[in-house]
Amino acid sequence: MMEDTASATGSVDQALSLLNRNIQDYQRLQPVSFETFLNMLNANPSRILRNIFQSFHDMVKAHVDEYEEPMDEDRGEPIFTRYDCTRLFVEGSDNPYFPDMLFANRFMKQMEYLRHGAQQNRIYIFHGPHGCGKSTFLNNLLKKFEQYANTEEGLRYEVVWRLNIKKLQEKCHSFPPSAFEQWMHLVETKEAETNSDPHIKDRFVKVQENDFIEIPCLAHDNPFLVIPKDQRRGVLDELIKNDQFKWQLFTEKEYEWVFTEDTCTVCSSIYHTLLELFQDPKTVFSMLFARPYYVNRRIGNGISVFNPGDQPAKHNIISNQMLQNRINSLFQDSNLIQYTYSYFARIHNGIYALMDIKSHNVERLVALHNIISEGIHKVEHMEERVDALFFALMNPEDKNNLKDFPSFEDRIRYIDIPYVLDWQTEVKIYMDIFGRHIDGSFLPMVLDNFARIIVCTRSQKKSPALEAWIPQPGKYKNFCDDQLMLLKMELFSGNVPKWLDDEDVRRLDKKRLKQIIAESETCGQEGLSGRDAIKIFDEFYSKYAREDRLINMTDLCTFFNTLTHQSEKLLPQGFLDRLLRMYDYSVLQQVKESLYYYNEDQIARDIKHYISAVTHELNSVVTCIFTKEKLHVTDAFLESIENRFLSEKPDAKTRDQIRNDVLKEFTTRALTQEMMIQNKSITDTRVFAFLHEKYVHNLKKQVLAPFVANENFRNAIKDFDTKKFKTHDKRIKKDVTFLIDNLSAKFGYTSQGANEVCIYVIDHDLAGKFK
Repeated sequence: MMEDTASATGSVDQALSLLNRNIQDYQRLQPVSFETFLNMLNANPSRILRNIFQSFHDMVKAHVDEYEEPMDEDRGEPIFTRYDCTRLFVEGSDNPYFPDMLFANRFMKQMEYLRHGAQQNRIYIFHGPHGCGKSTFLNNLLKKFEQYANTEEGLRYEVVWRLNIKKLQEKCHSFPPSAFEQWMHLVETKEAETNSDPHIKDRFVKVQENDFIEIPCLAHDNPFLVIPKDQRRGVLDELIKNDQFKWQLFTEKEYEWVFTEDTCTVCSSIYHTLLELFQDPKTVFSMLFARPYYVNRRIGNGISVFNPGDQPAKHNIISNQMLQNRINSLFQDSNLIQYTYSYFARIHNGIYALMDIKSHNVERLVALHNIISEGIHKVEHMEERVDALFFALMNPEDKNNLKDFPSFEDRIRYIDIPYVLDWQTEVKIYMDIFGRHIDGSFLPMVLDNFARIIVCTRSQKKSPALEAWIPQPGKYKNFCDDQLMLLKMELFSGNVPKWLDDEDVRRLDKKRLKQIIAESETCGQEGLSGRDAIKIFDEFYSKYAREDRLINMTDLCTFFNTLTHQSEKLLPQGFLDRLLRMYDYSVLQQVKESLYYYNEDQIARDIKHYISAVTHELNSVVTCIFTKEKLHVTDAFLESIENRFLSEKPDAKTRDQIRNDVLKEFTTRALTQEMMIQNKSITDTRVFAFLHEKYVHNLKKQVLAPFVANENFRNAIKDFDTKKFKTHDKRIKKDVTFLIDNLSAKFGYTSQGANEVCIYVIDHDLAGKFK
């Protein structure tokens, strides 16, 4: 029994020893002297001299990855700015938030505004319909800031005074130690006299030498602001070397606060009282310390968040009577320093957030009017400065709560959070909620199309900008719907579809693109909410997910055609039919691409012969300048190659036009510029690439013809990966294996998925549908 007790005691000791070694947060939060603080400022001024706006901006930039888009030849600049907000809103979050491309751009633009200029006269209201994820967005944003603010990278410093009692006693001879201090002095004296431990004696000596009263600044002022305004430029000029940051510090408005802001009334009173008493600034600054600004939402330090049901505080004044009594005794004058703050002081240089503007939060928002307007809050007879980052969430109907305060409108900056308008982001939401494994239950593109249907309900059905850009959408009937909503979704996702023809791509200039993107401001306020979409997806997935088969487009169309939900009323007429047509056309092209055997050497040889032949007269015998083979240039020879890269048999006039175009392109660009100046081979020229694309495209159009009506081919596909497959003809087995392997390698199908999509293409006669 004693052995067990000893063993347990040893384990506990080891556990406590482990904690003692590993827990070191307290060391990081220890105050440092003002001299040490200035040394840190000298080493890293851009990090030390940050207010809440700059710090919050730096946090966002540190967690958002920006990707450069390829340059567009016509525009000369990137079309979209792509931001990856995963580290800001998803990683480490219990309830991730997924912003789409439109909101990410809107949010990052506001973050750029945030860093520049005076910001105390703004409240940022994130405005959006129910179920759009506003609360999730703001909670994740605040959580990430709290984590960042307490790291080395995001650390800021605040004032803490350590008033040296011994020095003050020397100046104030009448200073009587309190009964408590006398008792503590007696206890520590006896402890030091009776204890032989040298560590105890050392501690006693240090207490005697450094006995102080610690007065923290509840307003979290930067210690540098204690320096008088007229001395700050000179100090910074001495501390900071001449570089880019120093130029920004001395010239840009975002750093104006460093030279113009005052410390809080308590810090200011302490500084002036000490200076008057000692008449020695060095002694005063020896009592000034800097400690890390520890942000903790739960205790309201640096971040204060209020829900509508939270009752307002009965008393808005913070005081510490015990500390006030010691200050009064120390300075012998109760009027010199008043240690009094309001609760707003706790969010000075911090964040104040209101979750929904209703109930008690309406009162709180109205109470912020003077603070936001002037940055000043009255605490009894004292003025208290409050510079904070003010956030609020608002539903559309709650705007009425502000109608009686028109003067407040110019202090509010609304940032819309609509429903997700990017189908790729919508898919991420489903995967996050239901698990990434759900993707394996769908044929490729089917889950994407579910998301497209949901997003369609949130978009405006009419788009003047799109109609002006593409007045005849019928030419894209294999890729898009009549209202061009599928095209709008791609643009809202940051993609310019490859199926647009060259003329329309050229007409999509910067001005037109801005007009289209601007229409997104009116989208996402109606339609299926995020909660509705999740509920519908759960119903759909539960109904159609099976282990023996994958969810296909037939399932998707059947589900939405029979859905007795408001979504059927929100979809434009014919949208599902066009979505199905787009899917059918896409899978047909995938199967053709995967079944097509093409001999690149033969294709290249034909194109080289054709380019060489059009440079000579008909009925001449020439040597190909690329292959060195003899060519007899006749109409029949040229037509035999033209028929391979032209989809329909052209007339003589069309053939002449094609030959002249190829001849002109070769002589004026390919030969004289690309080959002779840029030293390219013929296969790298633009004319070769054009003919190659036409050649391959035309061959692929006919690739399914031998297989469509072949029942043995269909049966071989069904039997693939089974014992029956061995009984099929050798050539058919080779074709089917080639097809299945290519679908998997090129388009991400599993063997089961490739099998099912091939049967779908054949049974629905997609080759005939798009003949």
